[in-house]
This record gives sequence, structure tokens and C-alpha cells, in this order.
Amino acid sequence: MKRIIIFLTLALCLVVQNQAQAQRRLPSQKGIQFTGGTVNGFNLDSKSDGFGFHFGTVITSYTKHGNYWKFGGEYLQKQYLYEDLKLPQAQITAEGGYFLNFLSDGSKTVFFSLGLSGMVGYETINWNDKLLPDGATVENEDAFLYGAALTLETEIFLTDWAALLLNVRERMLFGSSVGKFNTQIGLGIRFIIN
Repeated sequence: MKRIIIFLTLALCLVVQNQAQAQRRLPSQKGIQFTGGTVNGFNLDSKSDGFGFHFGTVITSYTKHGNYWKFGGEYLQKQYLYEDLKLPQAQITAEGGYFLNFLSDGSKTVFFSLGLSGMVGYETINWNDKLLPDGATVENEDAFLYGAALTLETEIFLTDWAALLLNVRERMLFGSSVGKFNTQIGLGIRFIIN
């Protein structure tokens, strides 16, 4: 009799454990994520031409089948060298989009999603300081931006309430006088808040 009770207890523990792992990406679960990364490659030398970085915060809301809505904001900055000066191009954007879960493992630990987001924002070159120390003038104008981003994202759950994010995205923003396309590679963390 003792053996049967021990066996049933162990079996019940295994069943409960599998159910706890499946409590991820449920409809109406919400999360907050923080991401950061590089822009247009892995140029991490802040003194070079083309150095760029981005960071952002997003709120997510899961729907059926592990898909989710995403709403948030992002700051992106690239720098361009002019003689010994570093001229920053800064973009501040807001976005909203939908992400489809197209692959996950059986334990609900790793998810792959593809998403499309609409974006609007503002771009400034050299913080709108047109006159440079040598007398040259920046001719690029500040501008309002609009466009979209296509994102491939991997979400790896570390616990039931925290996930590591890896993503690659291509942003296409019209209105910029410097460039319309930016490729971002990012790393982040998402916390499930309910």
C-alpha cells in the first residue's frame, strides 16, 4: 500500500509540474518588456562613423494561440562623423503591432514569433543645432516619421514570470532625410505582470 501511495504522489507531482509549465502565454496575460541593442550591425565603437544603439519599453497583451499585441516606445540614435565632430541622428518613436507565434517547444519554454508594427515618431539631427563650430551648416531638417517594422523574435522563458528576448527587426520609416531603413538586433527581458 505504501508503494502505491508513493507512486501516485510522484505521478501527481509530474502531472502538476507539466500543467505549471503550460501556464505561459495565456489569453489576457500582460507583460512589460525592456530591450536594447545595436543598429545596422555590431559596431560597438562609439567613436566610429555609423555607431548606433536603441532601447525601448513595450507592454504586451497575449491573445489566443500564444499570439500577442505590442504597444510601446523606442529611442534610436546613430552618429555620423564630420571632421572631429560626432553628429547624432536621434529618432523617438511609438509603435503598435501584432505578433504571430509560429513555433514553440512542447514544454512551452521557447517561442518564435513574427510581427508587424506600425510606427510614428520624430527625428532630429544634431539636436536641431544647425551651425557647427567650423561655420558649416547642417542642412538636414528635423522631421515627423511614419512607417512600419517587421520583427522576428525569440522568447525564452527563464521562469513562469520572466522571459529572455532575442530579436531582429527591420524598420522602414518615411520622412527621414538621412535614411529610411534601419536593421536592429536586440536583447531584452519581459516580465509577466498578471
